[in-house]
Amino acid sequence: MLYVGLDVHSNKINMTVIRQDGQVERRRQMRSVAEMIEQLKRLPGPFKAAYEASCAYGLYYEVLTPLAQQVVVAHPGRLHMIFRSKRKNDRNDADWLARLLLVDAIPAVHVPAPEVQAWRELITFRRRLVQKRTRVKNALRALLRTVGVRPARKPGLWTQRGLAWLRTLPFSQLSHAIKRDLMLDELAALTAQVARVEKHLDQIAENNLSICQLQSVPGIGPRTAEAIVAFVDDPHRFRHSKSVGSYFGLVPCQDQSGSTNRLGHITREASATVRHLLTEAVWRGVRKSPTIARYFARVQREDPDRKKIAIVATAHYLIRVMWAMLKNGTL
Repeated sequence: MLYVGLDVHSNKINMTVIRQDGQVERRRQMRSVAEMIEQLKRLPGPFKAAYEASCAYGLYYEVLTPLAQQVVVAHPGRLHMIFRSKRKNDRNDADWLARLLLVDAIPAVHVPAPEVQAWRELITFRRRLVQKRTRVKNALRALLRTVGVRPARKPGLWTQRGLAWLRTLPFSQLSHAIKRDLMLDELAALTAQVARVEKHLDQIAENNLSICQLQSVPGIGPRTAEAIVAFVDDPHRFRHSKSVGSYFGLVPCQDQSGSTNRLGHITREASATVRHLLTEAVWRGVRKSPTIARYFARVQREDPDRKKIAIVATAHYLIRVMWAMLKNGTL
């Protein structure tokens, strides 16, 4: 058996191949995926391959799976032997990956199916569109404050009547009117884009029973439910509920030595989109569910300074509940 370590970059790929006895079989630098495939096919025996997760890790996984007996995608943040090395370069990175693969010591990440990867990317893309739209809305409100105009509460500014009022609002300066018109055009375009993405997401969710299942939790809507299902993917890959909270970066950083135990901010690993949606779900859940409200109040302890802590703790609670529902198939 041969063990192949690949240090992948956009313009080059460094490969190190070692034998079962730990001796280097060959090293090579390649310029393309096609060249990498050609070199791997020339290896004098079966092999296992490892590389670090990157933005295109799914593509390399699909390419390598038919060739290798095993493909391991390494978690970059946990490869301490590489990142703490005082002589870090691409060739050494490939060497370390091959040697860690030999001793089965690579911290691997979960690689979902291609359709799930595309689903995740679309969910994240929708969030970015919504963020852009929010920035445009904030800029329009700032423009109104600049000219000293306060919009009426009813109808709402972002309703059809509110937008019609804003478009016909007279300004003394032509530059303000131009800014208003361009931002309203951008707002309309972004709203149409969000609607198109959500239409496709709704089509994906139509026959997904897990998404309907999670929406039975108070405060969980279709957007949050689909994000949880997509990013959890296989609930059985987590050993227990605490692993889910750790996976989504909802646990605090810890620095413990002897009797000293320091806890910092949350680790913020995995998807920021899921954490953002969970935070919104917490506020809805507190209003809709006495159980969630009691949990939130118990963590906050009537201390305004603990509000953020209570939000994160309640989000952690919700993700553990939803993971258990997905794992057990309960409603």
